[in-house]
Amino acid sequence: GMPMQEVNVQPVQFQAFSPDLVAVNQKENINLIMDVPLEVTVELGRTTKSIQDILEFTPGTIIELDKIAGEPIDVLVNGKYVAKGEVVVIEESFGVRVTEIIK
Repeated sequence: GMPMQEVNVQPVQFQAFSPDLVAVNQKENINLIMDVPLEVTVELGRTTKSIQDILEFTPGTIIELDKIAGEPIDVLVNGKYVAKGEVVVIEESFGVRVTEIIK
């Protein structure tokens, strides 16, 4: 085998944290993630269909959803429900006007 080599082991000396330093570090950490892109999804509604029904979908098939027309739509960020809103049209694109933030 390999000859045993002597290793110098010493206790670790950690710097004491000051509350001010922790607050500054937390702010810097938050700033680090501020530009991380998250997926925003707007959901008009949901429904459940059998495999049989889904296999019968053709162009022109109408799928009824669980929301009433005019009811606020759901806004999700990375799959988490965060707000309600209403559909708006911005030039040729759809958009959402947020009407309520979900805590």
